[in-house]
Amino acid sequence: MGKIGGFKEYERQDELNVAVKERISNYKEFTIPLKGDDLKKQGSRCMDCGIPFCHSGCPLGNLIPDFNDMVHKGEWKKALEILHSTNNFPEFTGRLCPAPCEKACVLGIIDNPVSIENIEKSIVERGFEEGWIVPEPPTTRTGKTVAVIGSGPAGLAAAQQLNRADHLVTVFERDDAIGGLLRYGIPNFKLEKEIINRRIEILKEEGIIFKTNVNVGVNYDISKLNDFDAIVLCGGATVRRSLPVKGIESKGVVQAMDFLTQQTKQLFNSPFEGEIISAKDKHVIVIGGGDTGSDCVGTSNRHGAKSVTNFEIMPKPPVGRSETTPWPFWPLQLKSSSSHEEGCDRNWLINTKEFITNEKGELTALKTVEVEWLLKLGKRPQLIEKPNTEKIWACDLALLALGFIGPESTISDQLGLELDARTNYKASNYQTNVPHIFTAGDMRRGQSLIVWAISEGREAAREADIFLMGESNLPTKGQGDLIGA
Repeated sequence: MGKIGGFKEYERQDELNVAVKERISNYKEFTIPLKGDDLKKQGSRCMDCGIPFCHSGCPLGNLIPDFNDMVHKGEWKKALEILHSTNNFPEFTGRLCPAPCEKACVLGIIDNPVSIENIEKSIVERGFEEGWIVPEPPTTRTGKTVAVIGSGPAGLAAAQQLNRADHLVTVFERDDAIGGLLRYGIPNFKLEKEIINRRIEILKEEGIIFKTNVNVGVNYDISKLNDFDAIVLCGGATVRRSLPVKGIESKGVVQAMDFLTQQTKQLFNSPFEGEIISAKDKHVIVIGGGDTGSDCVGTSNRHGAKSVTNFEIMPKPPVGRSETTPWPFWPLQLKSSSSHEEGCDRNWLINTKEFITNEKGELTALKTVEVEWLLKLGKRPQLIEKPNTEKIWACDLALLALGFIGPESTISDQLGLELDARTNYKASNYQTNVPHIFTAGDMRRGQSLIVWAISEGREAAREADIFLMGESNLPTKGQGDLIGA
């Protein structure tokens, strides 16, 4: 694949970013794409490694060496066909995926890995620019109807695959616009919403029916789902984790997803509930060091925060690969996002003990303590507070980016669905204990990556198709369907 020896000739080259001062003045994407010849060189670095571990690193089983080879040869349309054969929405993963494929790249053992994610994004953007990505509606219908609950990446992938199997698909979304967390959970500076809109228009023209402001089991009688031959639940893991500490209910202590969702809704003049949450001229502390925490950092800087501080309860990861996560595993390794680079004081092994307020109940400070993790063979690590390390931090706005503990139970309770030990919707081959009901994405596996959500949606669609028809021509993971764009 690629140019023989190309990895020795060309260095890895990534997209550049707009300067910090300029990009934090707005909410637009700020990457500067590579030019065509430079992208071809990046595709040429794919090294014909024999056993492409990038395949196993990718939850979708993307045919990475194949599309790299097409980019190397300048065959962009063929590259797009290969990419789309396993990934319904590479414009999402090319922007938002942490690229486990790159961490499994064989070249990464001795050099910087192939820039797979950027190549993927560039292929699909070339496809849109050239007009190669067009609706392909079914020419016939099976007469079977399917309801997909949730329009995040899992729901959209399931819907498109089931539509390709010639079933009539209706997608229900409880918010006012399609996209799930892609729409309101991911900041616009990471994913401009026009990127979602252009794909939704294609799905609509392919015959998928979308219904917004429909909260199944709340403002939509769940018994109406009996009209469908199959149901695929893709509602995500939306129950947020909190902190059992004094002052948690104080004004100024805000869940990260409320902050991020409101910001995007304000940007597009969409209605939202509650008071405006602003970081302007405030001392902001983001509790949680993951991607959502990073998004809060970037958003706070764009608001004009006085200071932004980030707490993480876990130890600071090593700069290089940890010995506990050797290649080709996903590495335990320090990650600094573009939001961190925009300004943030990062702190590890910090635990919040109390939210301190004034007489009006408004947040003014946080009390923390330094911690360490006690490791005992065969037992779970134990969190130990270090004596005499308490500290008070000035804070007007605390953002809780602590992740999610599982899906809401509204639908499972009303449909009589079983849950697993982690309170996720229990399923075998994506099929719940109610035979015609399937589930995929975070609702089934717990909080995870967008690339996993797309993979789950595709797999659940295949299982639902088999239930409906007795067999399926939809592909399994890594089996390119090449049905088209």
